[in-house]
Amino acid sequence: MLSGSITALVTPFKNNAVDEAAFQALVERQIDSGTHGLVPVGTTGESPTLSLDEKKRVIALTIEVANGRVPVIAGTGSNNTAASVEMTQWAKEAGADAALVVAPFYNKPSQEGLFRHFEAISASCDLPVVVYNIPGRSIVDIQPETMARIATLPAVIGVKDATGDLTRVGAHRRLIGDKFIQLSGEDPTAIGYNAEGGVGCISVSSNVAPALCAQLQNATLSGDYQEALEVGDMLQPLHKALFLSPSPGPAKYALSLLGLCLPDVRLPLTEPDDAAKAAVQAAMEHAGLI
Repeated sequence: MLSGSITALVTPFKNNAVDEAAFQALVERQIDSGTHGLVPVGTTGESPTLSLDEKKRVIALTIEVANGRVPVIAGTGSNNTAASVEMTQWAKEAGADAALVVAPFYNKPSQEGLFRHFEAISASCDLPVVVYNIPGRSIVDIQPETMARIATLPAVIGVKDATGDLTRVGAHRRLIGDKFIQLSGEDPTAIGYNAEGGVGCISVSSNVAPALCAQLQNATLSGDYQEALEVGDMLQPLHKALFLSPSPGPAKYALSLLGLCLPDVRLPLTEPDDAAKAAVQAAMEHAGLI
């Protein structure tokens, strides 16, 4: 089962190309730090500006470096159902353990359209699918009743919930049951999400602080919420700082301070301004990372 601290990996660039050596080192660092799973080519991986070949290469590198040590959940979703089907089929053949499929953005489908999108992907192959609900980016919100319909599809195993609404955990549990894997997509609410019945977080902050994020998740999953709160207090400024500019700009800047990759992002994203950079550095100092 997918659970714990699952990192939504950044995609490092050098001379506007994927920096494969830096990326492989980042994946190895994640595993060495206790991260429980990896998500390449999600929003944090700047998937909208990666070419199809780059997406496939980044996913393949993740699978290669992980080598079965932790699950790889490949970002295969888009706002084009046919393209999502094709990418999910490719990810299965490449050896991914699951797919992360975002609600179609920009198109603004109805709840029925959302169901049919995931129905088509589920019917296309048996790779396990984690539904990604992020209304802030996709504009559409998969309502709990629709999520319950989607959860009946054979391939669908869980949700990455970035609504920030902790009542969704209980609503999903009542409508779908305890076997449905519920993962937070919001670092600041990770402790509360697990307290409500979640089992982990697909995290941006774990790019920068993988060991602390893994420690927090291990604590909640073992029921030690006192330890989780103590670690959470160390991480909260970082959670905030990493979204003072469009993500993953601040996360890449933080990684550059650790000497792990360049801070480069692709347009239309830009590097964080000086105030955001100062906040990132202060948050890293607060967490004992620098």
